[in-house]
Amino acid sequence: MPPVAHRIDVHCHIIPEFYLETLIASGHGTTSGASPAWSPEIALGVMDKYGIASSITSISYPGVHFGDDLAARALARRCNDFAAGMGVQWPGRFGAFAVLPLPDVAGAVAELAHALDQSGMDGVVLLASYMGKYLGDPGFDPLMVELDRRNAVAFVHPGMHPSSLQVGLPWPGFVMEFLFDTTRAAVNLMFSGVIERYPRIRFVLAHAGGLVPYFAWRLSVAPLISTRVPQWTREKVLAGLRHFWYDTALSPGPETMGSLTAVAEPSRILFGSDWPYAPAAITAESVKSLNQAGLLCASERAAIERGNALSLFPRFAG
Repeated sequence: MPPVAHRIDVHCHIIPEFYLETLIASGHGTTSGASPAWSPEIALGVMDKYGIASSITSISYPGVHFGDDLAARALARRCNDFAAGMGVQWPGRFGAFAVLPLPDVAGAVAELAHALDQSGMDGVVLLASYMGKYLGDPGFDPLMVELDRRNAVAFVHPGMHPSSLQVGLPWPGFVMEFLFDTTRAAVNLMFSGVIERYPRIRFVLAHAGGLVPYFAWRLSVAPLISTRVPQWTREKVLAGLRHFWYDTALSPGPETMGSLTAVAEPSRILFGSDWPYAPAAITAESVKSLNQAGLLCASERAAIERGNALSLFPRFAG
């Protein structure tokens, strides 16, 4: 008998056929380099098998911009209409983060308004960097103004920065480079002052924030070492890290959770699967890891799997 569906998955991707066709035509691959089987019906089967009541879907790296602003705007709208339509067809089962045609900031602001005001989407997905520029760069400020005004949820997903592509190691980007990408974005959002200037944006960092939990102590003493970083107290740096939300995708074991639970605000840790790029077998391992003895108490696990997400997405409480 499948488990009772209660989990809310904030890190679940969609791969509509038209989007995959565009990726292939543009010469880009998907996150993992391969295209896993995907459809709403397959997604629902995985969700039912692993007790996932609702999934907040998103488009993964490389996003929708392949060099042409108008084409990116059109593709973003088509992806967002598709994702919103899933929520209409299967009410309560699917939410969605809207993809934006960044680095086209004007187009992103326009699509944000449509997605949240007209389609009722649950927030936006942002890549950690676009065209070599990380979130926190002043060029993105017009979008940050709008996200802050709307008290929006912004799911930060990694990608491949140009520097990562030049490393020369043979391993797929998701193995290491994605973690570095998220880490760089988080530090830049914090030290650039974005989270202070736009405090109402609720940033969710994928994959437990990359390396953020592990090197939090090092980061907190950086101002004592160099004047090239803001001269914050250790307490302010650690408070900045507690400002973020974090998901557990590909990170639910004690090796990562030990650091994450020491750094993150307990109410800001969310369940994530990274399906379908992380196959269903990984979802099974994620659920198993979160349930292993000694990792979390029952109330902590319940909060991560459902309760914490409801503070961001109360419409899924029913």
